[in-house]
Amino acid sequence: MNAGKGVKLQPWKEMSHGTHVFEPGNAVNFKTGDWRSDVPVFVSENCKQCLLCFPVCPDSAIVLSDQGQVTGFDLDFCKGCLCCMAVCNFKAIEKGEV
Repeated sequence: MNAGKGVKLQPWKEMSHGTHVFEPGNAVNFKTGDWRSDVPVFVSENCKQCLLCFPVCPDSAIVLSDQGQVTGFDLDFCKGCLCCMAVCNFKAIEKGEV
């Protein structure tokens, strides 16, 4: 199959199923934070360590210390959805520059 300009397409019958997980836990192998639209900024002096932000992060991009305290964000995986900022009552998370 040829799509023009030297691009060869794979026939659909030879493609893998999109809904199958062939290797569980492989998300850590792919850094997906480079396409974020916004970036969260942690303001440590405002943080009360309530941890309301942690369970709402869809990418587990909030970094906790060994003592279970928020220390910042793993921007390799953060998508910039700012759900964490929306639930923070203490303005410990601000919208930063991309």
